[in-house]
Amino acid sequence: MTQNSKMSIFLKGLIKENPVLVLMLGTCPTIAKSNNVFNALGLGLCTAIVLILSNMAISAMRKIIPDKVRIPCYILLIAGFVTLIQMLVHAYFDEMYERLGSFIALIVVNCIILGRAEMFASKNNIVDSMLDGAGMGLGFTGALLCIATIREVLGAGQFFGYDLPFFSTYHFPLLQKTFGGFLVFGIMIAIVTKLTAGKAPLKKDFACQGCPSAHLCHGECKEEKEVK
Repeated sequence: MTQNSKMSIFLKGLIKENPVLVLMLGTCPTIAKSNNVFNALGLGLCTAIVLILSNMAISAMRKIIPDKVRIPCYILLIAGFVTLIQMLVHAYFDEMYERLGSFIALIVVNCIILGRAEMFASKNNIVDSMLDGAGMGLGFTGALLCIATIREVLGAGQFFGYDLPFFSTYHFPLLQKTFGGFLVFGIMIAIVTKLTAGKAPLKKDFACQGCPSAHLCHGECKEEKEVK
């Protein structure tokens, strides 16, 4: 694979296939922890590290993991890395640990992680899988930071916890609520769609190949056709 191809693997997660703003994955943590920049940065970096490590591990073991039990194996590996990150954050970044709470542990069930494991890492070499994890992780972190910046500045009149002139007096607290999170989230999706001019891949293009249960759906469709 050429250097340009490797660069494209890394860059696609930033905008073209951004996991949050294009594929619309990981919506729950995105809305819940994008109310301020500190939370968004902490959760984004933790998720990015888990993405990189799990992608590399699954890629390295892809030839020895039996196909029938690959999903449980993937989840076990991901859970191990999440536990390691959780312990490190608790030990060295106690404030972040307290503010993120259970959302660090919930990285295990973030569909971005398992989706990249099944869709990319299980089919590609370690280097490419690392680049894919890094790109998707930075794309996730970047999306969180963009949403959090808007919500914190316009909703709380602060940035990274510090009061801002003018905004500290004139702000809209509604943006700090769940409604505000979805509102900003929708606006960001519209902006990315406009910037990509419809060139971003549709979510349906990733639905089956990225879904661990796709074979079940295909099986049901086959059975229905046989009955007809």
